Amino acid sequence: MGLFDSIRSVLGLRAEADATRAADPEDLFGMSTAYLTMQADLSYDSVGAAALCFSSVDSTDFAETLDEVEAILHAGSEETGTTFRRHADSHGYQWVVLEDSDPEDLVTSIHFAADEFIERGYGSRLLAAVFGFEKPEDDVRAYWIYSFRRGAYYPFAPKRGHERNQRVEFKLQSVLDGELGIEDDEQYWYPLWPDQRGGHPWD
Repeated sequence: MGLFDSIRSVLGLRAEADATRAADPEDLFGMSTAYLTMQADLSYDSVGAAALCFSSVDSTDFAETLDEVEAILHAGSEETGTTFRRHADSHGYQWVVLEDSDPEDLVTSIHFAADEFIERGYGSRLLAAVFGFEKPEDDVRAYWIYSFRRGAYYPFAPKRGHERNQRVEFKLQSVLDGELGIEDDEQYWYPLWPDQRGGHPWD
């Protein structure tokens, strides 16, 4: 998993201290129309997956919260066909990874999971929601990342060699600005590098 330790400051403690507003899980529904704009205006397709990143707490109540999140996602999967899995990465972060060919189902499932954390009093443990896009013909991938600590989205377009495709990122910002609440301080556009070539941030 490609999360370096400095994410602890950028998506964690530092962002919490510098937060501009409280995160609102309703912001996630903005991605429903963003998927359409990404395809119609920029020719990006969904990668068919999205993920929720959070930090855990060693407590019985938090374990029960995770069980409730899984129960909600399992119930939803019977209706939508959205599959999910959970794993812990080498940096101590937890992920819920969702897969579905319908972007609307991905957004809904991410919202349900995030909302359950918040309802159970663990909203402060949420770090990011990550939505993936690709242009297979151009060998380009891009992600919209929602930072729960900043209450805003930002684009991330990785290239080989841990470089960022800033041209793509600024293009995404210019097209989606106004449709999504985009982070205006670029120091918080933190990269979530995949750990392996061809992987996603949540792999």
